[in-house]
Amino acid sequence: MKRIIWAAVALSAGSPAAAAPLPDPVRAMIETALATDEPQTIAAVIAVAKRANPDSVAEIEAMTADHERDLAARARAKADADRERLASAGVFSLWTGQVELGGSWSTGNSRTLGLYGGAKLKRSGLDWQHDLSLRVDYQETDGQTTTERAVAAWQPRYKISPSYYAYGLTQYEHDRFLGYQHRLTAGAGLGVVAVNNPRLRLEFDAGPAVRYTSFYDGAPDEQRLAGRGGLNMKWTPWPRLTLAQELAVYVEKENTTAASTTSVETLLFGPLKGRLSYAVQYERDAPPDQKRTDTVSRASLVYSF
Repeated sequence: MKRIIWAAVALSAGSPAAAAPLPDPVRAMIETALATDEPQTIAAVIAVAKRANPDSVAEIEAMTADHERDLAARARAKADADRERLASAGVFSLWTGQVELGGSWSTGNSRTLGLYGGAKLKRSGLDWQHDLSLRVDYQETDGQTTTERAVAAWQPRYKISPSYYAYGLTQYEHDRFLGYQHRLTAGAGLGVVAVNNPRLRLEFDAGPAVRYTSFYDGAPDEQRLAGRGGLNMKWTPWPRLTLAQELAVYVEKENTTAASTTSVETLLFGPLKGRLSYAVQYERDAPPDQKRTDTVSRASLVYSF
């Protein structure tokens, strides 16, 4: 039936003398290419078929047009099914996440124990996305604690469009060696997805935040208004390798803080990945006897689910 339709289209597109039926081997070659749904393969086969059969161009174009309509119909059906699935999903559905664990132990001139743990949960629904995260760093050297840091955060996001979103942020931090016992942050703002393709995603966001800080040295607790800017980048140059960058900067009248994590992740097998990361924590208003910048290098295993 399709052959009859394509022939009729070909005849109606030009004079009967100018149109010629498409040879069966050429038709089979085109149908095989169309079945792959690979644009480069289809374009190459169609170009060769048109050059070899100039009197059957209208019929060839009718075949490609029919395939394009079929692709569009399938895409619409998939989009409708995905939308229905997201709209009807329950609160405990659609969650994905990962757990990260790492550690080190050295003996000799000094005894050092380092432990790192982290977890992330993500739920991406029809209009809302929720990101939950937890990170803990601990290190001892010769029985003395040298690193003690914990961060927990929840960031809801409303999808205004595929390229823009509004976000909220609630975050808790503890860092003994940067001088604060507790730091609570609440904020909101707008973000933009600057690049979004299968290999690279790049996001920027910014907005105001309120920060409440309780110190170790007996200094009065502080509550300050800050400006926040963030960057998230994930690049997959090869299927088994991912590079990522997370950056958050808070600017206050009396203080500026920044947290950056750069990581490279490779797929080992199944849901298990290996990760190398380098984290920088900067505190301009750190205690006088402490450095303003802390860095942590980690090697860890990541389990995704």
